[in-house]
Amino acid sequence: MPTIVHGFDWPDRVVVGTVGQPGARSFYLQARTGSRIVTVSLEKEQSAVLAEKIEEILDELMSADGNPLSIPDATPVELVDNDPLEQPVDTQFRTGTMSLGWDPTTLQVVIEAFPMIDGDDDDDSLGLGDPTEPGVFEPEEMMVVRIPVGTARAFAKRTLEIVGAGRPLCPLCGTPIDPEGHTCVLPGSF
Repeated sequence: MPTIVHGFDWPDRVVVGTVGQPGARSFYLQARTGSRIVTVSLEKEQSAVLAEKIEEILDELMSADGNPLSIPDATPVELVDNDPLEQPVDTQFRTGTMSLGWDPTTLQVVIEAFPMIDGDDDDDSLGLGDPTEPGVFEPEEMMVVRIPVGTARAFAKRTLEIVGAGRPLCPLCGTPIDPEGHTCVLPGSF
C-alpha cells in the first residue's frame, strides 16, 4: 500500500507547541495551509534536537562566502509566531523517526516525520536503517514540511523557547523542580 504523505510545500504556519502544564506537557508539530491542519505528537527531546539541527543547517549555509542564499542570522520580526496551537489538537500519529534536510532547488529546509512503530523504542535496535532509503522502511503515513529559510529560523527559535519553558532546573543537582517541591539528591551523597 502506498504511503499517505501529509505534505506541506509552503505552509501558512508550522510550529511546535505544547498542551498541558510544565512537567506534564505533550509536544506537537503542527502545520497548516489554509484550513488544512496536520498535527503529529513528538517528544520534548525530538523537538529540541530538531530545532538545534535546523539552526546548524542554517548557520552552515549562512557561512558560505557572501551568504549567497541570504540566510538570516536572526528571526525575521514578521515571522515571529507566539500563538498557541490551532484547536482542536487532533493528532495524526506519534512521531518515531524524523529526518531533516536541505532542498537546494527550492531553498527550503525539509522536515520529515515518520510514525512510531508499535513496540518501537529504538529504531536502530530493529535494524530499520535510514527511513529515507527506498524499500527499507515503508510507513503507512508520514508528514513532510518544506519551509523557507526565514520561517525555518523562526521555527527553530520558537521551538527552543518552548522546550526551555518547562520546569526550572535545580541549581545543585540539575533535575527538574516540580510545583509540589523537590528533594535534591546531589551526586555522590548516598
